[in-house]
Amino acid sequence: MTDPDLEALQANLAALGRPFTPRDVAAALRTLGAAVSDARVRELLDELRRHSTGAGPLDSLLRDPGVSDVVVNGPDDVFVDRGVGLEKTSVGFVDDEQVRRLAIRLAAAAGRRLDDASPFVDGRLPGGVRVHAVLAPVASPGTCVSLRVPAARGFTLDDLVAAGSVGTEGAGLLASIVARRVPFLISGGTGSGKTTLLAALLGLVPAAERIVLVEDARELEPAHPHCVRLEGRPPNSEGAGAITLTTLVRQALRMRPDRVVLGEARGAEVIDLLTALNTGHEGGCGTIHANSVVDVPARLEALASLGGLGREACHAQIAAALRVVIHLRRDHAGRRKVQQIGVFRRGADGLVEVETAVVLEGTEPTWGPAAEALRRLVESC
Repeated sequence: MTDPDLEALQANLAALGRPFTPRDVAAALRTLGAAVSDARVRELLDELRRHSTGAGPLDSLLRDPGVSDVVVNGPDDVFVDRGVGLEKTSVGFVDDEQVRRLAIRLAAAAGRRLDDASPFVDGRLPGGVRVHAVLAPVASPGTCVSLRVPAARGFTLDDLVAAGSVGTEGAGLLASIVARRVPFLISGGTGSGKTTLLAALLGLVPAAERIVLVEDARELEPAHPHCVRLEGRPPNSEGAGAITLTTLVRQALRMRPDRVVLGEARGAEVIDLLTALNTGHEGGCGTIHANSVVDVPARLEALASLGGLGREACHAQIAAALRVVIHLRRDHAGRRKVQQIGVFRRGADGLVEVETAVVLEGTEPTWGPAAEALRRLVESC
């Protein structure tokens, strides 16, 4: 049955005003002049459920264990990411109205509003899939949907070594950073593997330590026995009820944390993270979007300015709070790699820079000007 026929069947069943049964589906098929068989009724029941409760045509892609992202660019272009970059699929929609209906239904499942008055949405579905959607005509070539699929299982640092994301020597450095309670940030672009690496490193934290995670949407799943998660919340349709990351970081400090973790620094909450790391909470960490390690101070400065923190005060806080940046990138084939580790250094002008300590790409690590500073951090007792 084609999608237009499916829509006619849905309309026929909706007129019943009650949940439909297999017998109702068979009767509706006869009304529409279609052939009826037990196999066909079962097939249509599955299809109707997908189109009314699941992710419709995207369901099969979301069930693929290798898929981390599904993106829809209007009705004709559906892509997936299986770890080597975006690949176009054979999945499609009849028209943009079908994509729009799916986006609205997914938004509702995430407890969010999506309509012409509020044409974009960001939320998390009950199963953990993160959904972002923008309706046409704000988006072109049509309604756009982005789905981030949580990993079926967490990755350990050994798993990342086996996958080629980091070498053995680089993994040893990362493990030492965690063991020595060195405060760090993980930087990189979208989809570079920041959350995956952070979860793997948190899995190395001693079991006796209490970790408090603060996230905008739940993504971190570290293999650690003592994690408390605080999740932000956007305002409701009346503009009330928002819970910001700034509020949650402040709450985290009152929860007797051994390590405070900010899933992703996106705004003024970075000030509270820096404050936390300056008040005896060693070993704290988080992730941040940046193009390279040298761009991290400017990124932190820009985010801190959103909370009214001036440049000099921001750099003073950074210098006291943070020690190391771990940068990831995706190579030309789409593979996620730990590219380099940098060390924060405060200059004579009071401004903070990041110097490269080691570049981890290639067969052997290449040590940079901050190599000795990194060694002192990871070897100190």
